[in-house]
Amino acid sequence: MDSENSIKSYSLPVMKHQVAVYIEKIQTTKHGRQVLKIISLLLIIAIAAMIQIKTTPSLHLTMTTKQGAGNKQPMLVRTASSKTADVPVYLSALGSVTPLYTVTVKTQINGQLQKILFKEGQAVKEGELLAQIDDRLYQAQLTQYEGQLERDKALLANAKLDLKRYQTLYKQDSVSQQTLDTQVSLVKQYEGAVKTDEGQIQAIKVNLIYCKITSPITGRVGLRLVDPGNYVQTSDTTGIAVLNQTKPITVVFTIPEDNVPEVFNKVRQEDKLVVEAYDRWQNKLLDTGILMTMDNQIDTATGTVKLKASFDNPHETLFPNQFVNIKLLVTTLKAAILIPTSAVQHGSKGTYAYITDDNKTAKIQYVTTGITYQDDTVIKEGLTANQQVIIEGIDKLTDGAAIKVPEIKEPKAEPKLDMIASQKKTSS
Repeated sequence: MDSENSIKSYSLPVMKHQVAVYIEKIQTTKHGRQVLKIISLLLIIAIAAMIQIKTTPSLHLTMTTKQGAGNKQPMLVRTASSKTADVPVYLSALGSVTPLYTVTVKTQINGQLQKILFKEGQAVKEGELLAQIDDRLYQAQLTQYEGQLERDKALLANAKLDLKRYQTLYKQDSVSQQTLDTQVSLVKQYEGAVKTDEGQIQAIKVNLIYCKITSPITGRVGLRLVDPGNYVQTSDTTGIAVLNQTKPITVVFTIPEDNVPEVFNKVRQEDKLVVEAYDRWQNKLLDTGILMTMDNQIDTATGTVKLKASFDNPHETLFPNQFVNIKLLVTTLKAAILIPTSAVQHGSKGTYAYITDDNKTAKIQYVTTGITYQDDTVIKEGLTANQQVIIEGIDKLTDGAAIKVPEIKEPKAEPKLDMIASQKKTSS
């Protein structure tokens, strides 16, 4: 019971009251007030020092380094050597596959569609027969015009004979000048009629050619738009089918306007820039082509410019209107310095990497980085080839920290079965 009363007597309200009474007694004396001022000043300095240490990385790093200096146990790390390699520089873009030629096959004459001679989705060649239109009317007209031509040729021949007679009689003063001129005019009329007949025959022959609809390009035909038996006319807008040339094929893509000068200089110099087309997930290379040309103006709405690349597409991995990811090879960095990207660190003073010269001490080396290529990063300044950089165990490293690089033992090759058998034979 006494212990419980003592605990209650030192409860928080009682302690606050006792502290207040003590401070009031100190404040009543001049010496006590000076002590309070000194204590308050020391508390303010201590709090400010703690805030400064926590908010200043360099001070915190220095203190951490001093604290870790006494720890002589080296930290295990893994290193890799910087290397030189030729690094390609790509521009990534989104593109759409566009046929080199797209043709809507339409009839050039009016008539009944008799036959469809292609299969939907079939690959066709230029000049291959696709459809047949009823040509009986045009065959009849051809016969009619050929008959008119024979008649007019006969009339022309007779008129020429009469002209010779009139010319002879005119010299003998047996016919008048008017009669001779009339005969000359008649001959010219028949000559004109013959030419008219020949023109009509040629027009009918062209219509007969149009009755056989052939492919204007080499490509792949789509779904048929008209069935046999329908009456087709030249005014029809849908056509019979649509042809797309897929070998070769093109891809239209865009790049930012900031990259236009670099690419345009290559195009102006007629350099063949390599273009790679990948699938939607950028896992599979579909085809490799060449940059053909670029548009002559920038789209102000998007700040981009259109480019067109050509692909041979031998296996037809690129399909019209397909979405693809494009990588445009702009240039290649010769003998660039590369280190693993995991070695690159970022701090308040810039980008750096931990290096080691003796595999015992880590040292901070500030670098200037370039592009990332696969799992490596290009180093523009700060490192040379064959320098050891730390790639694992970096989290607790500091400048000058002791490190240990474990030796990687190569696994021993297991003896082959035939060697074991030969050894057994020799021992026996």
